[in-house]
Amino acid sequence: MDNSRANLLEEAVGISKGGRVVVVEDCVETSGAFVLHHFLKRSLYPDTSDVVIFIAFAHPFSHYERILRKMGCNLTVHRKTHRFVFLDMLTLECPDRNGKETRQDGLLALYGEIEKAVEIYSSLEGSRTITIMIDDISLIEVAANGLSNHVLDFLHYCYTLKAKYGCSFVTLNHEDIYSSANTLPLILQPEYLADVIIKAEPLATGLASDVHGQLTVLNKGSVCDLGDSSSKVRNFHFRVKENIVDYFYPGTQT
Repeated sequence: MDNSRANLLEEAVGISKGGRVVVVEDCVETSGAFVLHHFLKRSLYPDTSDVVIFIAFAHPFSHYERILRKMGCNLTVHRKTHRFVFLDMLTLECPDRNGKETRQDGLLALYGEIEKAVEIYSSLEGSRTITIMIDDISLIEVAANGLSNHVLDFLHYCYTLKAKYGCSFVTLNHEDIYSSANTLPLILQPEYLADVIIKAEPLATGLASDVHGQLTVLNKGSVCDLGDSSSKVRNFHFRVKENIVDYFYPGTQT
C-alpha cells in the first residue's frame, strides 16, 4: 500500500507512539482485511525496530506473505530478523463445551505464548513498539467451540499487556455475524476498550464499479480534565487495487 495514498486513513487514525487499541470491523459484503494489512506494513517500516506478534486464525503465513510482498513488505525477511512473530492458530485446540481441556490447553496456552514473546522483546535494548494483531476475533470463538466467555477472558488477558508493556493491539472482527445476546459482547467489549474503531461497510447507495466501500473511523482521542472528549469521526470511500488502496472523500474522484 502506497503511503501517499493512505493519508486519509493515517490522518483519521492519528500518530501514536504505541499503547493503543485499534478495532477493525467489517461485514460479509465488505472485507476490512486490507486495513489490517495496512497496519501490518506500517508496523514493520524499515526505519524502526518495532515488532509485530501476529495471531492468525484466518489464513496461513503464505497468504499474508503474498499480499504484503505486493505492498513492498517482505514478511519472510522480517520473520528471520525477529521483527515479525507469526503464530499459526488454524489448528488450535480449545476446551470443549464440558470444560475438558485438550493437550494444547487452548487459549490459555496461546496467551502464555504471547506474553512470553512480549516479555522477551520488551527486555531488549532500544525503544520499540510491540503490536499484537489478531485475524480474527470471530474465528477465536470458532476455535473455542462457541464458548464466548473464554474468548472474552482471552481478550481481557491480552489487553492487560497494554498497561504492563505499552503494547498496541489491532484486531479484525466481523460485525454482522453476531446476532444473539450471548455473542453480542464479542462486538461490544472490543469496541468499549478500543481507542480507534474502523468500520468497513458497503456504500449506502449500493454497488459502484470505481468505489468498493466506505470507511468510518471513530478516534476516541482523549478525555480532558473537564470530562470533554476529543473524539472525532471521519468517513471516506476506498478502492482496493492490486497493491495499493485509494482513499478519498465522496465526490472527489474523477
